[in-house]
Amino acid sequence: MKKTLKIDPVTRIEGHAKVYINLDESGKLENAGLVVNELRGFEKILIGMEADRMPHITARICGVCPTAHHLAACDALDRAAGVTPPPAALLLRELMYLGHLIHSHSLSIFVLQGPDLVLGLDSDPASRNIVGIVQANPELARIALRLRTIGQKINEMVGGRGTHPVTSVAGGIAFTLDQEKEKALKEWVDEARGLLPAVVPAVKGLLLRALELHPAMGAEWVVPSWAMGTVKDDAVSLIGGRLRVIDETGATRLEFGIEEYDKYLLESVVDWSYMKKVGINLEGGLHDYRVGPMARMNVARRFGTELADAELAEFTALGGWPCHTTVFQTYAKLIEIVWAIERAGEIVKDKAIHGETRIPVRFKGGRGVGHVEAPRGTLIHDYQIDERGIVRAANLIVATQQNYAIINRSIEQAARSHVIDRPDDRALMNAVEFSIRCYDPCLSCATHAVGRMPLEIAISRGGDAVRTVRR
Repeated sequence: MKKTLKIDPVTRIEGHAKVYINLDESGKLENAGLVVNELRGFEKILIGMEADRMPHITARICGVCPTAHHLAACDALDRAAGVTPPPAALLLRELMYLGHLIHSHSLSIFVLQGPDLVLGLDSDPASRNIVGIVQANPELARIALRLRTIGQKINEMVGGRGTHPVTSVAGGIAFTLDQEKEKALKEWVDEARGLLPAVVPAVKGLLLRALELHPAMGAEWVVPSWAMGTVKDDAVSLIGGRLRVIDETGATRLEFGIEEYDKYLLESVVDWSYMKKVGINLEGGLHDYRVGPMARMNVARRFGTELADAELAEFTALGGWPCHTTVFQTYAKLIEIVWAIERAGEIVKDKAIHGETRIPVRFKGGRGVGHVEAPRGTLIHDYQIDERGIVRAANLIVATQQNYAIINRSIEQAARSHVIDRPDDRALMNAVEFSIRCYDPCLSCATHAVGRMPLEIAISRGGDAVRTVRR
């Protein structure tokens, strides 16, 4: 008889979702996937608002990645108005964003995934959390949380607020760098760089240990797919540049400006989740693809800074190129932290950071499409603005939507390696949830509403309940 397993909700991710795993009568996997039970609403909320409010309103979509929405909105407004912000403004925006990336990746690696790596997938869920990390490895916890704090301090100083930044506006940024702030920023960046010799080997060691303890994660959790990321001067770029798409072999299939995204990215609705999925529509086929840290490294293959490029070479030696192994997303985030710290150091020493930071903007009506590389992947804002500067239509495409198909395939792999023919309920929960956390999904961005928080796995055969597992 058929059997259905559910994980509801998935824990240690941003937002609320559940997992279904359907087995056939012989016990083989039929299908599995992530069900997002929140309703997205921001695209409708934005209609009728003043365009110049978009950087502040859209930052409220999510408390985890508000800076990404803040700056994607500004990029869209700049393009709608036909202006290019001054060099100092672009550098300050980038610096703000690098702080955000350091904060977000540190949160993902150490707080959300860290308990699985430090304590192990087989540890007690009651202690597999940030408190457990502090108890098991207090020095690593101290360094990790300090790195996260430094990123947030940089983001807060340049952005005006930590959680929902306010300084970036159409035409530039309402922030200037004085000597006191410059001194503080340099000290934070230097401190962060000083933490890298301790944190980088520690994370790599934990990841390799996890692969030794669970060989299936390295051998079976492989999802060949296309990838998309932003490149500038043939290197990874977070803000500004063109979108490059490669196929599963690494061959470049597309490279285009953000204003052309709707020629190639096709959103579609599924009947079992509130989140839309996105595919690359090319040459008569619709292709699943991934975005995010590993995708960015696959499409660009260099960062342009010494330490990050050295780590990228080691990453390629371990995971191959293009890398399709799910758990290597964690290593990719670590390398981006290294790069962000190095790049922030370059910016705070750049004399061009001092100067005019804003130019006047007037909206004459038309379309503005902007994007950034959010920590989780490519984020697109598309606005139709009338001659009075009012938003008449809005479309937002976020990273988690674009990773949706790949996340579901990763869940299927985790189910095959740790669920099927395994009676251990703990292995079921831990492996599937860990595979999802590798993508660091942000469901408030992809959808928007309240959710319920019970954790339950229901197992049934032929429609009859067999047992229920709660945590």
